[in-house]
Amino acid sequence: MRIVVPSRPTARLSDAWRHCVGTGRLDLALRRDYQDSLDLVQREIGFRFIRGHGLLSDGMGIHRPYQHAGGRHVRHAFTYLDQVVDAYLEKGVAPFLELGFMPSGLASGEETVFWWKGNVTPPRDEKEWADLVRAVLGHLTDRYGLDQVRRWPIEVWNEPNLAPFWAADQDAYHRLYEVTALAVKEVDAELQVGGPSLAPGYQDEWILRFAEFVEERDLPIDFVSRHAYSSGPEDHVPFGTHQTLMPASALLEQFGAPRKQLAGTGLADLPVHITEFNSSYRPDNPIHDTAFHAAYLAPVLATGGDHADSFSYWTFSDVFEETGIPTAPFHGGFGLLTHRQIKKPTYHLYAFMAEMGAHILARGEDHLVTRHDDGRVTVLAWAPADPAGGEPVGGHTVRLSLPVGAPGPRGSAYARRLSVSEDAGNAWAAWCEMGRPLAPGHRLLDALREAAEPARSHRSVPVTEGRADVDLVLGRNGVTLLELTPVVDETPPWWSDDRLFGGGAEEAEAPGV
Repeated sequence: MRIVVPSRPTARLSDAWRHCVGTGRLDLALRRDYQDSLDLVQREIGFRFIRGHGLLSDGMGIHRPYQHAGGRHVRHAFTYLDQVVDAYLEKGVAPFLELGFMPSGLASGEETVFWWKGNVTPPRDEKEWADLVRAVLGHLTDRYGLDQVRRWPIEVWNEPNLAPFWAADQDAYHRLYEVTALAVKEVDAELQVGGPSLAPGYQDEWILRFAEFVEERDLPIDFVSRHAYSSGPEDHVPFGTHQTLMPASALLEQFGAPRKQLAGTGLADLPVHITEFNSSYRPDNPIHDTAFHAAYLAPVLATGGDHADSFSYWTFSDVFEETGIPTAPFHGGFGLLTHRQIKKPTYHLYAFMAEMGAHILARGEDHLVTRHDDGRVTVLAWAPADPAGGEPVGGHTVRLSLPVGAPGPRGSAYARRLSVSEDAGNAWAAWCEMGRPLAPGHRLLDALREAAEPARSHRSVPVTEGRADVDLVLGRNGVTLLELTPVVDETPPWWSDDRLFGGGAEEAEAPGV
């Protein structure tokens, strides 16, 4: 059955999918591979904000206590902070500031998380913590200007409902939020502060108690945040983790949960930011590297903006060290890119989304159709992806009748198509065929980059009465982008393909003398 796509837009396409992207801890931004990867991502996708852990951890070197004249003092040092934020802004992305983790010189305990040991205990001195928050935000507003920093969201901590990230109870987090939010607003009342940055799996009571506390104390809050993942129990193997997956719709349900949970509270109408999302929450799950992953997440990107104001993919790059330094180019990392900028299939899903138009013409369970202001029509289509791991479907076909150009008797459109699948744009599959080399040399790295490029095709399609019929046949776990541009034929009247190699037509008359 062919789907007749309306010629008039039904809505604007939300940009919630590109509002923010995740990153490893912030001091990784000082590395060349990280910056090269961010250059590529920003050039071809273009995220607005970037969020990562470790802003206040020891690796950024901001909180520097010292002894002098018999007393304890603190110097706030911004050497690395300035380099990181300068690099972000130069690449067209701004920080989504996560205030954490605890500097060791201010920590009340020794509990840490990750290979790089982010301290997850409350501050032993709330005044010193508030001074630190004010110092950081005061410095940022002085250096970059209030108008700019007022646009940067400021999130209080990360996943305080999980013991690995917060070595205290919910009441202690409430106190941290109060002290922090008030310190933020002391710097400037229009700075955006929010939370509670909850991990999936929490009961409604957690966020409702948080809302009750904020309302009772009349505390500032400008947005609500949480995270979304769709993976199940962990099955560990050396240097890897395997997990079951829920349907992709589970991510959309999590995106929409805060609004349902907060209905009737004073926080009900606040923006909702999903500040982390992915399939698995493990940075060593090979599902992240596969073609399946792109097809699985395609409907999430196409419709996620209906459920939340933003949803931030965790993360843009495999330059990431929560469980240690990666041991292979493909190791199940969160990134859209591996180390050394090898594009994963999910990278292309995002790059395809970046080429979609602003106006939605149609959406379905396997397609999204948009129009650009200049008249181009773009289609994102995807094959069904089975989260239970069933055999991928080959030959899934999306049949569309697309409105292209002004109605007229006959014409044509230029069709540009890019595709990834199990057999195209799939560097992970090529790496497996190479024997999964742990440290591929330059020749193999070049081969992987070549294998990572999507399949491309170019052709002309007929247009009748302003419509073009297209049949998009998708490979196994395929995702494709089709762009149709109405053709204005400027072929000169003397041109003939028959004469490309000479002959095939009567000799032209000799010019007169």
